Order: sequence, then C-alpha cells, then structure tokens
Amino acid sequence: MNCSTSLLRAAAACLTVAALGNPAFAATTVQVGASGKTYASAAVQCATDPDTGMPAAMVEAGLFNPKRGTSASVSLNGTVLGTVTTASPSTTVWLPEGDNTVVVALSRKTADSYAFTVTADRCALPDTSGNTFSADGTLEYGASGKSSATVTPGCALNASTGRAQPYVHVFDIGGYLLNVSVNGIPLTQLSTTHPNTPVFLGAGMNVISVAYGSISNDYFVRDGGDGSCVLPQ
Repeated sequence: MNCSTSLLRAAAACLTVAALGNPAFAATTVQVGASGKTYASAAVQCATDPDTGMPAAMVEAGLFNPKRGTSASVSLNGTVLGTVTTASPSTTVWLPEGDNTVVVALSRKTADSYAFTVTADRCALPDTSGNTFSADGTLEYGASGKSSATVTPGCALNASTGRAQPYVHVFDIGGYLLNVSVNGIPLTQLSTTHPNTPVFLGAGMNVISVAYGSISNDYFVRDGGDGSCVLPQ
C-alpha cells in the first residue's frame, strides 16, 4: 500500500485493503489506529454470519503491516475475542445492536480503540415484494424495472478466491448507469458498455443491491449455501 509516514501515524488515516471473507470480494476503506500498527474497518459492514446464515453487522480488525513475531489481542466491549498475529493479521468482529468499542491491544501500554454504532435495521433483509418474475421463472426483475437477476445460482471458478463458488448474473435493463453492491460492499457498475455481471455468493444469505443513483434501488436476495459448489464435469 502507498501511504505516507504521516498517514501511518494518524489516528484517522484511511486507505484501501481487501475485504476478507466478503461475498463481493471488493475493497473496503479502513482506519489506522494512533499507534500506526493496527487497523479496523472505517464503517460497519453487513456480511453473512456463518452461525446464523443471515446478514449481520461486522467490521474487520487487526494488525497493520505487522513485523515478524507481532501479535495483538482483539476485544469487543471489554471481552477478548482472540489474537491476531503476523501469520493471521486480521479477524472479523460481529457487532451487536447499539454502541460498540473494538480494541486491538499490542501490549498493556499500546492499544488502539475503535467505536462503531449499529442501528436496529442496519443489516435487515430488504423488502423485495415489488419484484416480479419471468414467465419461465429464470429471471427476477427489480421493482424499478431497471435491473434483473438470474434466480437459480450457477457454479463457476471465482478468480478472486481460486475456488468454485455459486453465482448469479445481474443485468442492466435499458442502459442505465447502475451501481451493484453485495452485502453493502460496492462491486461494479453496469451500463450500456457493461450490461451484466456475475455476482459470486458467500455462505448464507446475500443481499444484492442495484442502485440508479438516489432515484431507485433494486434488491435481490440469494442463498449461497455454504459458499462453495462443485464444477460440472
């Protein structure tokens, strides 16, 4: 990552890192702690909780550019969740509703604190009652009529993860400029020159959003199972 030394030392420095374990496999913005040695997501995200299979609020937290042998404890609201190390530098922290404090502590003297607030409806499944389906049941049309998605997931090799995963195709109907995201993480834009995209699904429920600016937002909910599949022979 190309960040200046001053940014590394700033409490609210922002940069881009890969979003670990997220179905969109997109990038997410993070904040670096005052120590310059830890980080956490800049904002609350929604991802599929493997214990429930439903979308839930979460952030990533861990070590920023750790040196060999570095480790730190990660706690949520005073309860230690585990340890991050140079070999495994990040962890997912699932957040309950309300105000939360995530602390990444390198030692008793060096610890960075990050505050997050989760509203009651932050990761609730969207209302898709306005969606319609094609006569053969293979396509689901968004309520705005500007987008559609295949109903039954296929199986393909995801180059981002190197493994086979279920996916659906999302289509732009009418050549609009549409912003596609998965579980709150931006994925790509659709337009006349890029009218469709595959969307790989993570484990559990996945919420696909297709927004036309602030004018309309179509939602498609898909179950990714355990997040893996077997390629056809």
